[in-house]
Amino acid sequence: MEIETERPASRTTARVYRFGSAEQDLEEAVGTADEDVREGRFQRSLALLAAGSSLVTGLEVSYEHYRGSYSRRVMYTPVILSVALAGGGVAGFLSRRGARTVLRPLAALTLADGVLGFYFHVRGIARKPGGWRFPVTNMVMGPPVFAPLLFGISAYLGLIASYLRREDEGQESPKGELPWIPRAAHAGHWMTKVPGDTVSRHESISLKQDLREGRFQRHMAAATAIAACFSGFEAWYSHYKNNFRYAAQWTPVILAPALVGASVAAIKSRRAAHTWLPALSLAAVADGGVGFWYHARGVARRPGGRKHLLYNIMYGPPVLAPLLFSACGVLGLLASLLRREK
Repeated sequence: MEIETERPASRTTARVYRFGSAEQDLEEAVGTADEDVREGRFQRSLALLAAGSSLVTGLEVSYEHYRGSYSRRVMYTPVILSVALAGGGVAGFLSRRGARTVLRPLAALTLADGVLGFYFHVRGIARKPGGWRFPVTNMVMGPPVFAPLLFGISAYLGLIASYLRREDEGQESPKGELPWIPRAAHAGHWMTKVPGDTVSRHESISLKQDLREGRFQRHMAAATAIAACFSGFEAWYSHYKNNFRYAAQWTPVILAPALVGASVAAIKSRRAAHTWLPALSLAAVADGGVGFWYHARGVARRPGGRKHLLYNIMYGPPVLAPLLFSACGVLGLLASLLRREK
C-alpha cells in the first residue's frame, strides 16, 4: 500500500516567497519613513545626517586651510566646530535632550562661523592685486568665496533636527489637553471665553510648530535654492581653473541653475515640489557622486599617485567638494517629502 506524502516546497518557490516578503518589508519601511518625514518625526535620522555631513565638510575645510598654511587662528574654528557638530549630531541621535541642549547651540554657532568665514573670504579677495576690480581673476585664484556658506549646510540640518520630533514619538496630546477638543484658533475666538485652559488657550501657529509637524516645505525649498546657487558657482570657478577639460565638468554648472529654478517653483507650486524638485534633486545627488569619483581619480593620477596620497589630496582637485553638491540634492529631496506650511 502506497502512502502519498506532501512534497516540500521547491527551492524556487521558497526563494520567490522570501523575495516577496523582503519586497513587502521594504515597501513598509519606505512607507513608514515617508510618513515620519511628512509628520516631522525624523530627528534621529537628520541628526545623524548632520553629523556625517559635518565630518565631510570639516575634512574639506581642513586641507583647504592647510593650503593657506593656517595663517590666521580663525582658520582653525571650522575644523574644530565640524568635529564638535558631529559629536552634537550623535548626541541628538541618542537623546532628545542632547538634540535640544547640545546639537542646537553647536549648530547655531557653526552657522555663525560660516558667515564669519564668508566675510574673511570676501576680504581675502579684496586684498588681492586689483581687488574687486578684477572679480573673475581674483575669485578664481583667491579663496573660495561661497565655501564657508556651504559649510553651513550641515549646521542648518542640525538646527532643523533639534526642533523635530523623534521617530518613535506618537501623536499623544500634551499633558492636560483633550485630543478630541481643538483649541482656540485665534486670540479673538469665542472658545477663549470658555473657563479653563484645556480649550480656551490660543493655539499659536509658529515656525517652531511647523518644524515639529513637518510643515516647512517652502522653507526647505528656499534653502535648497540658496545652497544650489552657491554650490553651482563654486563648481563653475573651480572647473574654470582647469579650463573645463572634461565635458562632465559642465554638468554641475548646468544642473545647479535647474535645481535653483525647481526649488523656486516649489516655493510657489505644490506640483513642482512633487515633480521637478525631486527629479532634479536626485540628478544632483547622482552628479555629486560622479564628481567625487572623477576628483578621486584625478588625485590618483597625479605624480606619485597613492604613494603620496596625502600630498596629492592637499594639492589635487578637492576630492570631497562634489559631495557638497550632493548635499544640495538631499535638501531638495527632503523638501519634496515635507508638507507645506499652514
